[in-house]
Amino acid sequence: MSIEPTEETAASAAATAVLRRPDTPPPLATRGGERQGAAERFALGSFIGVPFLAVLAAVPFAWGWGIGWHDVVIMTVMYFTACHGITVGFHRFFTHGSFKATRVLKIVMAVAGSLAIEGPIVRWVADHRKHHKFSDKDGDPHSPWRYGETVPALLKGLWWAHMGWLFDEEQTPQQTYAPDLLKDRDITWISRQFAFFTLVSILLPPLAGGLWSWSWQGALTAFFWGSLVRVALLHHVTWSINSICHAVGKHPFKSRDRSGNVAWLAVLSCGESWHNLHHAEPTSARHGVLRGQVDSSARLIRWFELAGWAKDVRWPSPERIAARRAA
Repeated sequence: MSIEPTEETAASAAATAVLRRPDTPPPLATRGGERQGAAERFALGSFIGVPFLAVLAAVPFAWGWGIGWHDVVIMTVMYFTACHGITVGFHRFFTHGSFKATRVLKIVMAVAGSLAIEGPIVRWVADHRKHHKFSDKDGDPHSPWRYGETVPALLKGLWWAHMGWLFDEEQTPQQTYAPDLLKDRDITWISRQFAFFTLVSILLPPLAGGLWSWSWQGALTAFFWGSLVRVALLHHVTWSINSICHAVGKHPFKSRDRSGNVAWLAVLSCGESWHNLHHAEPTSARHGVLRGQVDSSARLIRWFELAGWAKDVRWPSPERIAARRAA
């Protein structure tokens, strides 16, 4: 199916009203609501800081103790399961409606994305829709150009876009930017269980490693590589799309912001770093549309389509691609 010229999902979602009694407070899909408290910021800092310290320790740890092939398999499976949960699920499906999915696939994608530990799904989608509405302008939650274009301002902006914005007390109004998800009982339940899925994401690797090797050492090394290092790597790859891909990269397509294509991030980001095309055509199911551009998320969506689990996929037509090419 070719992409039709339609308004962005963010704009349509923002205009959608959720019907409720006047005396009934809006349903919250996350415990924190629209303001982030000190306890939530502390928890967020812990889940960012501890895995990051694990990455710093990875090289000397591997040198002294090593990494087994069990650890590599567990880390790789967990990484790409959660990564595609974010890219195919949270991003292309829930945020932009790049395709329609069966209920089972919808739930699986929501759970897989939650394993990335990047926040409850409704909050994630609301933030990203707001980002597209105000991309690289006032109102964008995480633009690296927030403080200006001088080198010091850009360095400060890159830090903000990469992870500083996560600690902002003011949260994107979910009722405004994700009313469709707030009406979905499956999704609101999964979003409220974010703490549970965080524990699952952290505990699955050591459980698998311990059972596979039948040893405590196997559980420990799997926890280090499959939980801590994997989470930190996926976090920083995802945040690099916000920071690096809006500061540098190639611009083969016309977009209204500074989004760029960064090839060296393509594999680890599951195709998300072909960011220029994404901002030129936000609803496209494929971001890597040019020859040689690896986009594993688009491939996975194609497999879902062939299996009958996905339909009405917004594949970019050659005509639409040509129309978006920069002069």
